[in-house]
Amino acid sequence: MADSYFPRWRAQPDAVEGRIVGTDERLAWPQMFAMGIQHVVAMFGSTVLAPLLMGFDPNLCIFMSGIGTLLFFVLVGGRVPSYLGSSFAFIGLVIAVTGYGGHGPNMNIPLALGGIIACGVVYAIIGLIVSAVGTRWIETLMPPVVTGAIVCVIGLNLAPIAVRGVSGSNFDSWMALVTVLCVGAVAVFGRGMLQRLLILVGLLMAYVIYAIVTNGLGMSKPIDFSIVANAAWFGMPHFTAPVFDMRAMTLLAPIAVILVAENLGHIKAVSAMTGQNLDRYIGRAFLGDGLATVVSGFAGGTGVTTYAENIGVMAVTKIYSTLVFVIAALIALVLGFSPKFGAVIQTIPGPVLGGVSIVVFGLIAVTGARIWVVNKVDFSDNRNLIVAAVTLVLGAGDFSLKLGGFGLGGIGTATFGAIILYALLRRKPAEGPVA
Repeated sequence: MADSYFPRWRAQPDAVEGRIVGTDERLAWPQMFAMGIQHVVAMFGSTVLAPLLMGFDPNLCIFMSGIGTLLFFVLVGGRVPSYLGSSFAFIGLVIAVTGYGGHGPNMNIPLALGGIIACGVVYAIIGLIVSAVGTRWIETLMPPVVTGAIVCVIGLNLAPIAVRGVSGSNFDSWMALVTVLCVGAVAVFGRGMLQRLLILVGLLMAYVIYAIVTNGLGMSKPIDFSIVANAAWFGMPHFTAPVFDMRAMTLLAPIAVILVAENLGHIKAVSAMTGQNLDRYIGRAFLGDGLATVVSGFAGGTGVTTYAENIGVMAVTKIYSTLVFVIAALIALVLGFSPKFGAVIQTIPGPVLGGVSIVVFGLIAVTGARIWVVNKVDFSDNRNLIVAAVTLVLGAGDFSLKLGGFGLGGIGTATFGAIILYALLRRKPAEGPVA
């Protein structure tokens, strides 16, 4: 009998500690709902932070993350456990395209949306090609030394944005450092799920401290809670139509390569954790992520990607049931219909948000280095050394290139530079390290 498109999800009565719950299994529904909430909390910090840094409506982006996750679930036939949230790979180029100043709504969002849609289309096309011919060509073009460098560059390229955002006053700078300490304290001294939610919990701690010293002691600009009181409990998300500008589209479309590297790494990680070979679903996963990005762009949301935060939750709980992500997506949809929830997000002070950004962007950079370590990249090989070194400087220095009407920012230049440089050098025999 041929396999059905979706798994049958065999019911497991209880969650026994240490026991793996497979992708085609499920727990009792109350436990499944609790796990869904946990995954929403895990993705929440980054899915809200990314749109705030680009001037997007975070409430709408939470809503579109739910839509994107459901779309991904359908396209992979419920076989790959993943949550799709706002991608940080877009931040630098969206800010460049829109000229966003870092505070309040971004008035040029429609320009960015056209580019996000273009990126999603390219990503979906790559997914179709992978479905037809397999993943070997991608793994050849983007070995660990390349993917690690690309991921690292995203964090380094965004670093100046985070620092500028907290340099408006001496108080802002100190408050950002307090936020960094809060996140660091949770990361080091927290245990269990508290530690897994270090960004969210650290942000809440810094938020409370900020409220005490400003609203309570009057040391700086207080938090305005009136917008929360005046917001309705329920309402439709605020959708925005895209504008298709060729410059914005050519700048943002290459981000698809970065999303491919992220998604490929995530699926390989899930395969290792579950003991299942998910390679046959990689093309469909790329297609699902690409189409989710297109749909999000048409509605006014950010580009989306599979989330490492939720993979981390699965690693801790050993519960890989794909139905959990359906529940998490439905919870996100409900939150998207609450303007009051969105108003609460808008009260997050700029210095607190900036402090969290410093941590998050740094973690992204370190994640790239972790890819090198986990895959035992040999830096005594000059090819690996040169590829990594040049890529990091191109990205961190925001090296830009223009050819006619086509332009690439620092992340795009570094991404394609890493791929092309490795391809040019890969046939040369290995030598000793550079002196």
